[in-house]
Amino acid sequence: MTTLPIDLDAFDAAPTAREPFAYAMVPHFVRPEAMAAINADYPLVIHPGSFPLPTLKYGPAFRALIDAIEGPEFTAAVEKKLGVSLKGRPTMVTARGVSAARDGQIHTDSRTKVITVLIYMNNAWEAQGGRLRLLRGPDNLEDMIAEVPPDEGTLLIFKNEPNAWHGFHPFEGPRRVIQLNWVTDMGVVRREQFRHKVSAFFKRLRGKAPPERM
Repeated sequence: MTTLPIDLDAFDAAPTAREPFAYAMVPHFVRPEAMAAINADYPLVIHPGSFPLPTLKYGPAFRALIDAIEGPEFTAAVEKKLGVSLKGRPTMVTARGVSAARDGQIHTDSRTKVITVLIYMNNAWEAQGGRLRLLRGPDNLEDMIAEVPPDEGTLLIFKNEPNAWHGFHPFEGPRRVIQLNWVTDMGVVRREQFRHKVSAFFKRLRGKAPPERM
């Protein structure tokens, strides 16, 4: 039996906060022994912004991670942890590799996203910027509920409520993060992938990108 690159036991055991919105953090969700191979196979993303997987090239270890987080075992674990049904909810995955100084603005996710999962694929994070903060409101990055170090396979999952505010202090440089969303329907996936593909084309063309927030 093939060992999954993710630690479902650690995910199940992680405490779930319910106020002001449902979320959980899991250090080393990606197994430490799997990190090197996955990072070696991580897609080359040299511009700021999020890129849908169909626009990227990557190796088998990275593909195995994506298969695991989109697989039935993890889906069932998410349903149990957050008390939601994801039946009929398609998934959408993007990858980021670089943060720009303008990124990290406080926001909530689109209402077409039901659940957001962020998996950070960086080494030990020493910078003060770039640490995602879960917030009590839209106006103050210091009014935080929790701070998520973007390092070493850490996972953050949250239910996309209207008050699920988050953002981070600016950071410029390499910052790898995989984003998985369960969304309302396939129309969202098609629209978002088309939008991301168009955006990715112009990012590569101009070497620029609109602000990113995760």
